[in-house]
Amino acid sequence: MKKPLYLLSFLMLLSFLGFSQNLDLNKMSKKDGFVPFYLDEEKGKIYLEISSLDKEFLYVNALTAGVGSNDIGLDRGQLGDDRVVEFRRTGSKILLVHKNYGFRAYTDNPYEAKSIQDAFAESVLWGFEIVQKEGEKLIVDATNFYLQDAHGVAETLTRSRQGTYRVDATRSGLYFQMIKNFPQNTEVEATITLTGTGAGGYLRSVTPTPEAVTVRMRHSFIALPELYAKRKFDPRAGFFFISYQDYTTPIDEPLVKRFISRHRLEKKDPVAAVSEVVEPIVYYLDRGTPEPVASALIEGGNWWA
Repeated sequence: MKKPLYLLSFLMLLSFLGFSQNLDLNKMSKKDGFVPFYLDEEKGKIYLEISSLDKEFLYVNALTAGVGSNDIGLDRGQLGDDRVVEFRRTGSKILLVHKNYGFRAYTDNPYEAKSIQDAFAESVLWGFEIVQKEGEKLIVDATNFYLQDAHGVAETLTRSRQGTYRVDATRSGLYFQMIKNFPQNTEVEATITLTGTGAGGYLRSVTPTPEAVTVRMRHSFIALPELYAKRKFDPRAGFFFISYQDYTTPIDEPLVKRFISRHRLEKKDPVAAVSEVVEPIVYYLDRGTPEPVASALIEGGNWWA
């Protein structure tokens, strides 16, 4: 009776640690890139390989296939939130933490900086269970993360009085043909079905079965670019702006700092009055744009350039 008891205790210990010894990564398709991952298409699962902890990157979600009603405002190709995040380990979990950069302290005093960091809440967007460890690399099951309503479709439908909906996991799954990895970004797309009742007129007019609304959402993990010179906001300039509170500001200066949102344009010849840029702005025209609209857009874009 002792051996089965020891085996049971060992299995319980593994469960407590959050690790699984039955995950055969060699049978899965590995995609190297910014955040490497493994795909188990047969079971509809995706596993992230996390080796960089406490390192900031950008997380952006988007709606790649929308609802189709301008009045609701859930359009194809719509960008969602962009957030500066990082992975942090706590026990058998990896937390995806949204950093709070609305409140800052630019100081050489680390205690002063930490006091501001601790004064304002961060947001943990997800907790990934560690299912396996490969050397210094931690393997987490990210399937449910990608099958959530990251774009807030249900909230938008409720706000626009189009019914009460929630994600139906049995009708949702990874969209494998649009799951890709690159050196500077990781792209994962999923088909998300929301089910509910009380569909409003706008929703009924664009969905074949109003009780089930199926869209696609994309999650992008993107490497942060190098910092570049900020430019202070001036309302006469015609730019949008970003703002934050700097708690190391001298008392005779405004606490809120505002800087323009602009493209990263840098001169190849910094001393020239007019110069070619190091990296030009590139716009892409949707392949689905019909003629003569497509030609008109290209002509207008070239005129602007």
